[in-house]
Amino acid sequence: MPQPTLPAQRVPAPAKEAEDVILGVDTHKDVHVAAVITTLGASLAQQEFPATAIGYRQLLTWARSFGVLRRAGVECTGSFGAALTKMLRGQSIDVIEVNQPDRATRRKRGKTDAIDADAAARAVLSGRATTVPKSADGPVEDMRVLRLAKESAVKARTQALNQLKAVLMSIDPDLRELLTRLSNPALVATCAALDADYRGEAVFTMRLLARRVQHLSDEVKELTRRTTRAVRACRPQMLDLVGVGPDSAAVLLIAAGDNPDRLVDEASFAALCGVSPVEQSSGKTQRRRLNRGGHRQANAALYRIVQTRIRWDERTQAYLRRRTAEGMSKREIIRCLKRYVARELYRHIQPRATNQVPSAA
Repeated sequence: MPQPTLPAQRVPAPAKEAEDVILGVDTHKDVHVAAVITTLGASLAQQEFPATAIGYRQLLTWARSFGVLRRAGVECTGSFGAALTKMLRGQSIDVIEVNQPDRATRRKRGKTDAIDADAAARAVLSGRATTVPKSADGPVEDMRVLRLAKESAVKARTQALNQLKAVLMSIDPDLRELLTRLSNPALVATCAALDADYRGEAVFTMRLLARRVQHLSDEVKELTRRTTRAVRACRPQMLDLVGVGPDSAAVLLIAAGDNPDRLVDEASFAALCGVSPVEQSSGKTQRRRLNRGGHRQANAALYRIVQTRIRWDERTQAYLRRRTAEGMSKREIIRCLKRYVARELYRHIQPRATNQVPSAA
């Protein structure tokens, strides 16, 4: 007797896994333009969002609607894109800092915000963009804003002092001769105490400018005190090094950021500070040129440290004599010393660094 045939059972198709996508964002003050591409380079969509907390959440929800979002390329992560970068990191998304497209690319493709956002995503996909942005969420960020205020206060104080000396040239000759003999601190203190009603508008202006200089000097002192306290709380060992003061230490810490582990090794820190030589070889010619890029304030801080060590540090003085005997100019020796100092300071900025190369200066 024939057996009854059972109906064929349908095997459910395996659920399709969500595709990985990459986000690119062109940031502006009021709006951010986002683009999403696949890992194969296919463009999926572009959209504009307001640069607000709600807009950031809308951007993230929109990008995740196309697939699994693990990487994002963002322009201007330290300014217009800072808030978006912090939000994306909070969602466990790897954010890569992307530079603006070069001119050759713009000549070929044109210039729109959507094109720039798409280019940011493709820079991450191709591996051309690999820079991890600063996290800006720790004590180094506090140093940055303190130094920003201090620089403006110092600049304004210098301007006010120069204006005071310019007005001094037009006042009564007897009073002018008396004041021009004074040092800057004494001049400011004397002018701040002048009787403005007695000698007219010029003296009133001098008193006003002198008091402005005094006020700005108080600001500079307070900002310096706070910066020193921040450095001691963050990397106190840096202040024990010869030639490294609070200002220089703060500048170098700001260059590295609150997440110095983003620097691969001490060579990357040297390149960041602009003290690593740049290859300029072709054919049989093998040579290197001076690096004129990098963080120029950090480069200047290294220069100040080297100048201090040349004057006071016996190791550096011995190195200077040895290199001079070998025929090197002082300018070339200073460049070498800046590279050595960057190597030494890297170990203090990045305590977990494994590349423990002994310092030569």
